[in-house]
Amino acid sequence: MKASEWRKLSTEELKEKVVELKKKLMQLRFQNKIGSLAKNSEIKETKRDIARILTIIRERELNKTNG
Repeated sequence: MKASEWRKLSTEELKEKVVELKKKLMQLRFQNKIGSLAKNSEIKETKRDIARILTIIRERELNKTNG
C-alpha cells in the first residue's frame, strides 16, 4: 500500500493496522526461521509499511500541537 493510501485512513485505523502488521511480521519471522517463507522480501516490505504508518501518525501528532 502506498503512503497516499495510508493517509486516507483515520489515526485509529492506522494504529489498528500497525498492530496487524506487527503480528504479520512476527509470523513471517517464524516462517523464515523454520525455512517455509517463500518471499524473503516480504519481511522488508512489512517493516517499511509499519515505518510509513508510524511516520504518518507522528506527522498528525505534530500537526495537532503546531497547528
